[in-house]
Amino acid sequence: MNSDVATSIPSERERQGIERRPWRALVVQLLGPITIVGGLVWGVAQPYRILILDRGRGGDLYDYVFQGPLLVIVVGLAFTLLVAPGLVQDLASEERRGSQS
Repeated sequence: MNSDVATSIPSERERQGIERRPWRALVVQLLGPITIVGGLVWGVAQPYRILILDRGRGGDLYDYVFQGPLLVIVVGLAFTLLVAPGLVQDLASEERRGSQS
């Protein structure tokens, strides 16, 4: 039997290319999508809160634009696209700074 055929366990130097994301960065990245899902669940659970879906009621522009579940979804999208990337970058730079000390 030839031992050259068998593979060995990769050393630490070979595995350094794979880096796990810290749990804090993962939590920050998940806050936006969790908020969006919460808004969707709220909209499905209470469809009368969304005036567009309730044809029996009339309303002015304010009633159509500022609806609770839709605002929650917009806030989740804004956090995901605008706030979370900067926070994750700050957390990564702080981790790098802490590991160098």
